[in-house]
Amino acid sequence: MSGDCSVQVTLRVKAYRPSLRDGRFVREWRRSLAEACERGSFRVAHYSLQGDHAHLIVEAHGKVALACGMKSIGARLACALNRTSGGSGPVLDGRYHHRSLRTPREVRRALAYVLLNARRHLAKRRRVARAVAKLDPASSARWFDGWRPEVASRLPDASERREVARARSWLLRVGWRRHGLVDPGELPREVAAAGG
Repeated sequence: MSGDCSVQVTLRVKAYRPSLRDGRFVREWRRSLAEACERGSFRVAHYSLQGDHAHLIVEAHGKVALACGMKSIGARLACALNRTSGGSGPVLDGRYHHRSLRTPREVRRALAYVLLNARRHLAKRRRVARAVAKLDPASSARWFDGWRPEVASRLPDASERREVARARSWLLRVGWRRHGLVDPGELPREVAAAGG
């Protein structure tokens, strides 16, 4: 990996840990991530929190920037979870998994997969109504500007503090749009090699 690259990342937490979708943790995660979402050659552009894992889309300028950035993000996730749950000790279940995104189609699929991941998990359990399409509050969906036009009215006020960085790479800013805006009612397909 060389130059600014878009990367899909999955971080898993240990099985006995509380859900990452707990409201207290989500609020703490947003606060913590806002302080570290952009660090020179590393940026967190999007994320979603699931019960035992987090999906992220990051931009990194090379392997070293990715490794250092993910070390910081992993530490922040662990500290936030320990703070909100009253726990201590290790939180992450091994190293992060990542997949470089090289084409507009791969980025478009990864965006839908990450931002609509909770919907995908609900569909697996047959608990999602196709007619109801809401933005996931345990994700950066509210900051995503690539939703179909009818969603634009639900986006946050520009004065709110962002917990994710604005994308800089062509693929993550513009290129993916060649394959269409994202509908919050779609069910994303599995993205290979990036985890559940």
